[in-house]
Amino acid sequence: MNLKTLVAIAALSCGTAWSAVPGLEVQGPYASVKTNKDGSREYFERTRDMTVITKRTVSAEGRDVLKTVYRLSKLGNPLTCDIFDGKGKRLFKSRYGYDPKPGLTYGKLIEEQMFDAIMKRTDPRSGKEIPVRRFIYTYDAQGNRNAPISITTIPGKTADEVFGPSALEFDPFDGRKPDEKEKVNPRAKPLGK
Repeated sequence: MNLKTLVAIAALSCGTAWSAVPGLEVQGPYASVKTNKDGSREYFERTRDMTVITKRTVSAEGRDVLKTVYRLSKLGNPLTCDIFDGKGKRLFKSRYGYDPKPGLTYGKLIEEQMFDAIMKRTDPRSGKEIPVRRFIYTYDAQGNRNAPISITTIPGKTADEVFGPSALEFDPFDGRKPDEKEKVNPRAKPLGK
């Protein structure tokens, strides 16, 4: 075993993530909890096949505030997400898009779209459902994510007022941000190319 493996095992057995995410405590391979500055907590659980992550936010007083259910690709990238209030009412649904073209940002998150699950909003011309909020992600020349471009379709509302980011900002089971994970071979090509 190498030193990195031993440190990771020690961190897991002590209940602490090897991360820079303040308040994150990894409780095993399928559960973690993050305590926020305001005393609220975010409980994370994932399925054994690692295709679903459920995040439950509880207030400092112990009241359920939100539940977010992420469905992941086989590579661990969120594909969709449903957001529920503390009573279980579905508020929003989101979907995520990744760069399909080989290059510096191949496979990285490029767009997040959030739809109102209570009141379906449609484009009057096309009849297609339109998101209430979009985040478009760009990257610098080194492949680091820039601040997202936010677009809302609710007049007079900012993206944070609509809801705020629904994408996972860090891996709740190791504490790293998606961009901090080990880089893919830059010369790798999709199968069949």
